[in-house]
Amino acid sequence: MGKKADKTNVMRILDKKKVKYNYYSYDSTKLKFVDVANSRGQDLAMTFKTLVIVGKSKEYYVFMVPMEKELDLKKAAKVAGEKSLEMIPQKELLSVTGYIHGGCSPIGMKNQFRTFIEKRSNCTNKVCRWF
Repeated sequence: MGKKADKTNVMRILDKKKVKYNYYSYDSTKLKFVDVANSRGQDLAMTFKTLVIVGKSKEYYVFMVPMEKELDLKKAAKVAGEKSLEMIPQKELLSVTGYIHGGCSPIGMKNQFRTFIEKRSNCTNKVCRWF
């Protein structure tokens, strides 16, 4: 890692807590998540993506799902207690979270949002259980 300004919020938090971590970088404009996971030898089922969603109430939510799965917005809305949910526009991601598309972490966002992580089970291709 280079100078201090190169660190992300999550890296600063982990450094402060003296938590060891591995840092990987990639050009998110050229690679798809499958390419990134495969280049690292990672199991797609164990590689998660962070999705930032906004509810009808204008509240933001974070959902972490395995990269190979899709988020079922109807089920996610039910879990969040919302009438409906939608993905935030990509152009709003940086201002809402402090992170860019392809590098969004549920840790260290500008604001804390309710975060849901898919619980591993024998699910179909849609998200079915949360904790």
